[in-house]
Amino acid sequence: MMKHRRWICFLTIAVGFLICAQAQQTGSWGDQGDGTYRNPVLNADYPDVDVERVGDTYFMISSKQHMSPGMVILESKDMVNWTTIGHVWDRLSWAPEYNWNEMRGYRFGVWAGDLAYHDGTWYCYQIDSRHGLYMSSATDIRGPWTQPIQMLTNEKIFDDPVVFWDEKEHQAYLLCNTAKKQKRPENTTPGSENRLYKMSWDGREIQDSGKVIYTGPGAEAAKIYNINDTWYIFMAEWFVGDKETPLGRPSKKNDRKQLVLRSQTDSIYGPYEKKVVFERGNGFERSCSQGALMQAPDGSWWYMHQLIQNIGNPFQGRPQCLQPVKWVDGWPMIGKDIDGDGIGEPVRSHEKPINGFPVTAPPTDDEFNPGRLGVQWEWNHNPRDSHWTLAERPGWLRLKADRPVAPVKNYRIHGQLFWRAFNTVSQRIMGTSTGSAVARFDLSGMKAGQRAGFVRFGGIFHLLGVHVEENDTRRLFFMDMNGKELRGDAIHGNDLFIRTTNKGDRAAFEFSTDGERFTRFGPEFTIAFGFWSGDRLGFFCWNESGENGHVDIDYFHYDYDGPKQELKGAEKNGCLNDALR
Repeated sequence: MMKHRRWICFLTIAVGFLICAQAQQTGSWGDQGDGTYRNPVLNADYPDVDVERVGDTYFMISSKQHMSPGMVILESKDMVNWTTIGHVWDRLSWAPEYNWNEMRGYRFGVWAGDLAYHDGTWYCYQIDSRHGLYMSSATDIRGPWTQPIQMLTNEKIFDDPVVFWDEKEHQAYLLCNTAKKQKRPENTTPGSENRLYKMSWDGREIQDSGKVIYTGPGAEAAKIYNINDTWYIFMAEWFVGDKETPLGRPSKKNDRKQLVLRSQTDSIYGPYEKKVVFERGNGFERSCSQGALMQAPDGSWWYMHQLIQNIGNPFQGRPQCLQPVKWVDGWPMIGKDIDGDGIGEPVRSHEKPINGFPVTAPPTDDEFNPGRLGVQWEWNHNPRDSHWTLAERPGWLRLKADRPVAPVKNYRIHGQLFWRAFNTVSQRIMGTSTGSAVARFDLSGMKAGQRAGFVRFGGIFHLLGVHVEENDTRRLFFMDMNGKELRGDAIHGNDLFIRTTNKGDRAAFEFSTDGERFTRFGPEFTIAFGFWSGDRLGFFCWNESGENGHVDIDYFHYDYDGPKQELKGAEKNGCLNDALR
């Protein structure tokens, strides 16, 4: 009898896990749940990626300019389903403009980086074009990471570092875009120089003045690979057919293509021959380049790349696509040569590189449980840690108000209060078709002069929240990117629910006092890319009168057209407990 009970128990557990496993969401992109995927596989603002495989796991980094913490880290088992595990830099500590009391680092901060694993140590390199080349290291990719050390100043370098340890020669190297900062008259090739430096074996020092490896229009984002004793350097470059249209603007004649340099000797210094291996096509409006080469356990090759922002309104930012790679006569063919010109174009869908792993995605929903803020959240510049907490009211995120920082003279971005408010925390939108996010606020701690609520922002901002007037009346307000304000009715209770939806780049706000009946407030508006960032969803809090008041946020829930793991931690445990009963 006991034996039969065991079998019943195991069967019940299996059925329980099956029910749990089925509670996965798929959508118009990413893992389709049938052994295939649709591009983009990571359909959110994850630009400038690099990927490093260690064991059976792929680790990805992605830049995010002035957002803090900086340089997000994701992991995947199959190159298709990615989830966020942390950041390299808890704070952007190398320059004062990224601090909460200055807030003048828009567009700068963390740019494209390189992730490397060597001799049991993780390394992350990135160039802040204002300040130079920085590196941090860790023995565990989840941290802690060392404080960033400056390896080069910005006088001679511009962006996009990549490193390589040559075990055969016992020499480490760093290649980066030096643009025109060191360009001499004898180099008559148009465009940016990319210079190769010798680096110390511990990855901490540059050892020489470097040597130019390649020059080309907007040439950058290099990645170095040694495959079958042949050196390859992958690089993105602009190919201009429309001189009247600036690069980065929509044009069918301009394309940022992926080229590969292949060494003609066994030396990393070349000489190199080059070939364009990937270009826009197959219905993709956006240029496709800049990414990382990966290999699956079965030996197949794959390429992860971003979609460039060269369309009218790339409101979502720069998502990531996955392409199959085949080697033809010693050259990689990225995607498929659909038009027969010998150059690959991106595929819309394909069989997954690796099967057997569940549909998942970066976390979005948050119940704000005590402990660490969810890894999906990033602050607009370094946060003022004394003015936010998860501990004072367990289960709630509390934002405390104070005056926005003083405007900086001749700094246009500081024209509106929102860009100077240090307590803004946000996360990326997912997808480009539809989305709906809702949050519950408790207004009981708000004081006269305070404003708090929900924000959508990227290159522009739109707010829906509550302003407490001098007579302590709490009044609903909507504010657009120009600071134009629409005032609403008084809010008498403590509960306020705010929901925002978008269909494509058109969005709107709604509010409710009971969480069930929502009313539209404010006009429909356009969300937009800017400061090298796509639209984001988050919360704001400030008080023009001084350090007074707070707002509490109970939860954030987000639904969108794409892969999502529906079950939260407590629900997973409940599902298992039900199966074990």
